Amino acid sequence: MSLRNRDLISILDLSRNEIEELFRKADQMNKFLQEKKTLNTLSGKIISLVFLEPSTRTMYSFQSATYRLGGKTLVFASKTTTSLAKGENIADTIRMMSAYSDLIVIRSPYDGTALYASMISSVPVINAGDGKHEHPTQALIDLYTIYKLKGRIDGLTIGVLGDLKYARTIASLLYGLSLFSPRKVYLISPGNLTLRESVRAKIDDLGLEYEEVRDIRQVIGELDILYVTRIQRERYPDPEEYERVKNAFKITEKLLENAKPGLKILHPLPKLDEIDKSIDNTDYAAYFYQASLGIPLRMALLASILG
Repeated sequence: MSLRNRDLISILDLSRNEIEELFRKADQMNKFLQEKKTLNTLSGKIISLVFLEPSTRTMYSFQSATYRLGGKTLVFASKTTTSLAKGENIADTIRMMSAYSDLIVIRSPYDGTALYASMISSVPVINAGDGKHEHPTQALIDLYTIYKLKGRIDGLTIGVLGDLKYARTIASLLYGLSLFSPRKVYLISPGNLTLRESVRAKIDDLGLEYEEVRDIRQVIGELDILYVTRIQRERYPDPEEYERVKNAFKITEKLLENAKPGLKILHPLPKLDEIDKSIDNTDYAAYFYQASLGIPLRMALLASILG
């Protein structure tokens, strides 16, 4: 099926075939980037970037992807400089931005905002993260990175470590993995960071093969991919709860002495103290490469929806 004029609210809005087609298009976009070719796929198109919470990689990679396809952006990144500061409701803001542009990319601290925006907007909407709910374009980048590093997703053993409770990237990645056939997924959640029941119920329904463990040392020797997230401080309603878990885990070189040869570590970034800085310059670290794939993948997505 074509992605033309479709919304992307959840990674599950896409089929495996559609995701793999995006991978192929991202490969083409990467080639154009390396050859420094100019594309005019979005010539005359305007993308609205409605970011109601902080972002670096997501916002700027969408902006860069738009420019590299010949389009232009309207950036809405501060409530204080727009009519939201005057009390305008988000519904009216979405209606206005959809009148001014051909597609809206929205990020919000509140679950469900992207779906709500898609019900109001007259143009396609892409979810760039809504509260603790989902972040489907990050999941596409994560899956694409695994595919580029290993040549496949099927048959791999993947560990997911960190704040499984509040990290929206975790939810979207697990839903995306359910569309493939990894050998096994380990959910590694120290302390009180276990997966939310709503997410667990969904991956059960989707048939994802997984096992929950508390200590990464139990499985480090089995992993082909280790996906790490930071503790999501901004999602914790109780500061004391965050203080109890903020140092619950750390990836060190000593830990990796028992790693499987060829292990690659991914992270959606920003990373804080959960990965020792000494690992940045090792062969394990793939998170900066992962971040670099955000532009060609998002170029492929924008071109598929509006091209």
